[in-house]
Amino acid sequence: MDNLRSVFCIAMAVLISAPAPGFAASHREAPITALDTKADITDIYAFVSYDDPTKVTLILNVDPLLAPGNGPNYFPFDDNILYAIHIDNNNDAEADVSFQFRFQTEIRAPEVFTGFVGAGNGIEAPSNSPPPVAPGTLIVPPAITALDGAGSEGLSLRQTYTVTMVKDGVDIPLRNSAGGSLFAVPTNVGPRTMPNYAELAQQGIYGLCDGVKVFAGTVDDPFYIDLGATFDSLNLRMGTARSIGGVLTPAQDADDNTNTAPDFVSGFNVNTIAIEVPIAMLTRTGKREPAASPAATIGVWGTTSRPRVTVRRASGGPDYSGGWTQVQRMGNPLINELIIGTGNKDFWSMSHPVNDSQFAHYALDPLLTRVVNAVYGINIPPPPRKDLLLLMQYLPPIAASGTPPGPVADLLRLNTGVPPTPKASRKRLAVLAGDLGGFPNGRRVSDDVTDIALRVVAGGVLVSGFNVYPNNLLGDGVNTNDVPYQETFPYVAFAHDGRDSRHIDPGEPGCTMGAGAPCPVN
Repeated sequence: MDNLRSVFCIAMAVLISAPAPGFAASHREAPITALDTKADITDIYAFVSYDDPTKVTLILNVDPLLAPGNGPNYFPFDDNILYAIHIDNNNDAEADVSFQFRFQTEIRAPEVFTGFVGAGNGIEAPSNSPPPVAPGTLIVPPAITALDGAGSEGLSLRQTYTVTMVKDGVDIPLRNSAGGSLFAVPTNVGPRTMPNYAELAQQGIYGLCDGVKVFAGTVDDPFYIDLGATFDSLNLRMGTARSIGGVLTPAQDADDNTNTAPDFVSGFNVNTIAIEVPIAMLTRTGKREPAASPAATIGVWGTTSRPRVTVRRASGGPDYSGGWTQVQRMGNPLINELIIGTGNKDFWSMSHPVNDSQFAHYALDPLLTRVVNAVYGINIPPPPRKDLLLLMQYLPPIAASGTPPGPVADLLRLNTGVPPTPKASRKRLAVLAGDLGGFPNGRRVSDDVTDIALRVVAGGVLVSGFNVYPNNLLGDGVNTNDVPYQETFPYVAFAHDGRDSRHIDPGEPGCTMGAGAPCPVN
């Protein structure tokens, strides 16, 4: 382990200069997914589980920027999308193990105007109820406290789902080890309808065969960023430093728990699919490998796919036919959003990682880097920027020496032999700050890929001559999420309350998790 740690520290000086992820997750990044948000992958995460280093947690988030109070149907998964998480374990950028998720929706109370309703022990018609509804008739069912059985009466829009592992071309259903269906956790409608939401959400964590766990439902979006400032032509706020927008002071940079700019994603939800899998089910050797083993590193990416043909009829539901057509894919954060040009974003989304060499020209002289140079006037590394290609293969410091590099491919690479970093030692800048348990060694929900990217893509901080001010203090001022993450599966925070949720906007007090100073405006 000490030898591999040395490899990480030395080789990161080469790798981390890659213009890899951009400034945000992939929220509505391509024309095709801007029109098909249900199929839009916002983020994918892969990390060794914090509380069990024999397992890996894989998280696929879809359907961005869900306002918690946006009823009456809220945010169900799409029955006609095949959601999948893929693992390459033999370095050829092709899926060797895949986990597929399909959802089925039922409307249990078709006459009710909303998907979720409930209060207390139920509300009956009052004494002045006009005919034909007699006084004492139950009008509002009891509050929703369960996903099934008693306490679920008000859960009209309910989804079940299936999990299938595909390995060596064989479909293997992974079923609830306790028997019964797998229910997706609905959004948090509010305290009257769902008074014990955390307990309700916990019911959505299921054990499957062989130590696998799964969770699906609406949760807090774990990503954090000053998104509005970023897309205003990189108009990052002056408030993050004394004189230069988008540059942190050393004290601000050292504080992983305080925001000095508004988190645009605060208060928003996202749909998540999380699965925790024993490492031995993912490696090509069928066992847990040490970090120095060439078999320890896997590649991870997610996809969403739809049936090839959709026919919408004047009456009745649509008809679907043909094979699955990929709509979106994601490996490393923001490759598509801020590296690939808009004219090729849809093509990228529907292509396969093994063919990514055709997009290599975007990495040689990234326009994103040129924009940062123009806006802020900082020095940038000269082209050709071939360092990004290192991130796109199985190479040190992520993979052990001797690992076959494989083709150029956008995969989130995770060395499953590197143990998880304890919470007290975890750093938002991950490997850039000496924390080897995070991005680009996989990706945890807390990793600040925005600031990492600003320094790596624009600043080139580990390229000789570029680890200088202001390059090495670039940041958007958002250093943490708006609510705490969980330390156990599924690790993301549960959904925001639809009635009482809050987006923390510029100028509002409580810039960090609803507390502290106001967020700056300029």
